[in-house]
Amino acid sequence: MFSYSVVGAQLYVGDMLFVMITFLVLMWLVKIIAWKPITKMMQDRSDKIVNDIDSAKESRTKAAELAQKRQAELDKTRDDANSIINNAKQNGQRQQEQIVEDARNEASNLKSSAEKDIEQQRQEALANSRKDVASLSIEIASKIISKELNEDDQKGLVDSYIEGLGKQK
Repeated sequence: MFSYSVVGAQLYVGDMLFVMITFLVLMWLVKIIAWKPITKMMQDRSDKIVNDIDSAKESRTKAAELAQKRQAELDKTRDDANSIINNAKQNGQRQQEQIVEDARNEASNLKSSAEKDIEQQRQEALANSRKDVASLSIEIASKIISKELNEDDQKGLVDSYIEGLGKQK
């Protein structure tokens, strides 16, 4: 049936026509049977790739947005922490100043109280000294003069002497 004998380099038109018709029929069968499923498969694959690319872009966008949100929250948390630290430092500084001020006031009060106590003790010592000096001077004067002085006169003399000492200091 298919004889391709070349005798004198002639082509047989019948064979050639048969091969062409067979080729066209085979092409038509391939188009009907195989071409549509192949093109459908290729279109489906193309659609899947496009969808995957779109999904990847969308995922990348969502990931970038989440990263921005996370960074914003982290920055906000850092700002809050810094604010808390600064407030704590300010409170500590105020407490420190208050404690120092209280200590200064207490020291001032103690100093004032001590000065008052010293002044009171000095006044008491002066009073005691006056009494002692008056008594001693009366005794000495009575022994020296052999005459007894009036106690009031002697106290006046001693007081004037002590006042003179107080004015000198």
